[in-house]
Amino acid sequence: MRNIALKLMYNGTAYHGWQVQKNAVSVCETIQKALGRICGEEIHLTGCGRTDAGVHAERYVASFRTNARIPVERLPFAINTHTPEDIAVRAACEVADDFNAIGSCLRKEYTYRIYNSRIKNPFYVNRAYFYPYPLDESLLDLAASQFIGTHDFAAVRSVGTETRTTVRTVYTCSVTRSGELLELKVSADGFLYNMVRAITGTVLYAAEGKIRPSEIPEILESRDRSRSGPTVPPGGLYLTRLWYEDERLND
Repeated sequence: MRNIALKLMYNGTAYHGWQVQKNAVSVCETIQKALGRICGEEIHLTGCGRTDAGVHAERYVASFRTNARIPVERLPFAINTHTPEDIAVRAACEVADDFNAIGSCLRKEYTYRIYNSRIKNPFYVNRAYFYPYPLDESLLDLAASQFIGTHDFAAVRSVGTETRTTVRTVYTCSVTRSGELLELKVSADGFLYNMVRAITGTVLYAAEGKIRPSEIPEILESRDRSRSGPTVPPGGLYLTRLWYEDERLND
């Protein structure tokens, strides 16, 4: 039995997240159905992480086992023939037998995009969070930097999925501007439910003067969700980078 990894990307607007749902269409289910037709057997895909409804992925890795002998170089075209236009498999490769898309992932990076302009832009609908008031990116960046390090992130987590611990290590967290588009990038060894969207909401709270950037470490230490900012909408969130020991999966 072969173990195969797929490198893919998707626009998550039409999907109820990555994970298979009982009564809603998911990215995983859509690709699994395509693979089932191609491989002639039931396929179980393991993704590198859960993305919520409406969240996008510019980089995503999923793995599956199959007895089918279709050459890996033919898989992307075959899958893309059987999936909608908002999902695309970029590449496929055989991986070590002990490889698992989520268990073997060392680090992830998410990017949250904010369209900061007085005038709305229809081309950013469900692609970036429209914020019509002036924002100081240097203040946003200062607030974002307070999340770097190993902390208990319960204060920026929404209740939804059980987890053994709410402690995570954030390696980078910064905000940059390119014209009217702001990007908050955060990389970590793992993420809690809605963690990046709550971090973004907290950074925006700081920009609005509701908290000071220097208060963020204390808010994290309190583990009190009510003291941090709101969970911003999902359409601005993208999974943008992954790290694996197998470097073929890192581009």
